[in-house]
Amino acid sequence: MLRKQSKLPVNDLKKLKTKAFKAYEAAVERANPFTAVQLCIKKNGVPKPKKGGKTLIIGIGKAAPAMINGLTPSINGPSNCICITHKENQEDVDDCEMFKAGHPVPDDTGALASNRVISALLEAGEDDQVLFLISGGGSALLPAPVDGVNLEDKIALNKILLNNGLSIDEMNHVRQQVSKLKGGGVLKYAGGASVTSYILSDVIGNDLRVIASGPTVSPLGTAESALEILTSKRLLNLIPQNIRNYLERGSCKRQSTDAVNYLIGDNRESIFASAETLRNDFVTVVEDEPLVGDVNDAANIIYQKLKEVEVNNKPTAIVWGGETTVKIKGTGLGGRNQELALIVAKLAHENPSTKSWVFLSAGTDGRDGPTEAAGAIVDQDTCQRVLEKGCKVTDFLSENNSNEALRISDDLLQIGATGTNVADVQILIIS
Repeated sequence: MLRKQSKLPVNDLKKLKTKAFKAYEAAVERANPFTAVQLCIKKNGVPKPKKGGKTLIIGIGKAAPAMINGLTPSINGPSNCICITHKENQEDVDDCEMFKAGHPVPDDTGALASNRVISALLEAGEDDQVLFLISGGGSALLPAPVDGVNLEDKIALNKILLNNGLSIDEMNHVRQQVSKLKGGGVLKYAGGASVTSYILSDVIGNDLRVIASGPTVSPLGTAESALEILTSKRLLNLIPQNIRNYLERGSCKRQSTDAVNYLIGDNRESIFASAETLRNDFVTVVEDEPLVGDVNDAANIIYQKLKEVEVNNKPTAIVWGGETTVKIKGTGLGGRNQELALIVAKLAHENPSTKSWVFLSAGTDGRDGPTEAAGAIVDQDTCQRVLEKGCKVTDFLSENNSNEALRISDDLLQIGATGTNVADVQILIIS
C-alpha cells in the first residue's frame, strides 16, 4: 500500500500536536485543586466548630492532597486530618494521616483507610465540624464494604462493572448500595457533627450523587434499582454471591438530608480553558454535547466532525469534554482515551481527510485505565506508522490493546499523575 503523504511537512504536524498538548495542559491547570478550594473559601468562608469543638478534615480522591493543602491554611484551632489518595500521587500533606490506596481496583490500604474514616466520624461530637474534600477516584479508594460483603467481593464487583461498559452513573449506583460510606453514608457516621463538603467533579453533568459515589449526599437509588441495573446489563449472575444476597435482602433507607456541598470545579470549566489557548490560531468551537457512552459511538462523532470541517478554508479546533466507556473483549492493555484515539485514527485512515489533522484524548488525572499514559495524540499517519512495523490496528483493537499500538506509532501521551481529576478532554485540530 502506498503511504498517503501528509498535507503538512512533518515539522508543521508536530507543531499541531504541540498546540493540542498546550491546550490539554490548560485544561489540567484550570482544574487545579489547591486554587479551586482557596477560591471557594475566599467567597464562602470556612465553617468553624462550636466553642470547645474541633475540625475534622477528610480528603478522598485523586486530588485530595492538593485540596487539603489549599484548605488547611484557613483552619484555626484544634483539628485532625485524614487523606486518602491513589498510589501514583506523590504529593503529601503535613500533619495528616496519609493513605495511598489502589485505583481503579480497591485494595487493603483503601479498606484500612475506610475503617479509619468511620472511626474518626464516630468520634466527632455535636460541637465538631467535619470538612469533607471529594474528588474523582473516591469510589475505589474508599471501599468500606457493608456487613456480609468483604473486600474481595468489592474488588470482583469493581472489575465486572469496569469491564462491561457501564456508565459512571450506573457503576456508582450499584457501588453505593454495598458500601457503608457511599450514598450519604458519611452523614450517618458523623452523627450530630456539622458536615460541609468541597467537591471537584469528574462527572459530566456534575450530579453530586455520582461524584465519588456521593458520600455526603443522598443515594442514587436503592438495592432494588441496583439489581435492575445489573439485570439489564446481564451481570447479575456474574457478581459475587455475597453481594447478590445483600442486594436481594433489600437495604436500609439512607440519610436523606445532604451536607452543605460546594462544587468547586468541573469538566466544563477545563474545556473552556483549552479553547482559550487555541483561539489565536484556529476557529475554535466548544461542543455542547459531551462525549459519553460507547467509545465507538464517540469515535464516529469525532470522525464525522473531521469530515464536516475539512471543507472549510480556515484552520479549525474543536474541543469536547466527556467520559466514554469501553466494553472489554480482549486481554490487551489500554484505556478509554487510548482506545478512542486509536479508533478515530483507524476511521480516518480508512477514508482519509483532505486536510492534515491531529486528535488528542486524555484524562485530566494523567492516567488512562491501568496504564502509565494519560491518553494519546494521534494524527493522519498513525495507522501507517503501525503498518510499517508489520502490524494492523484492527488486531490491536480486537484485543483492547490500544496502548501497544500507540506505543508503536509513538503517539502515547505520558505526563504522570496530575493531582486533579475532572474527567477527560478531547481536542481535534484540522489545518
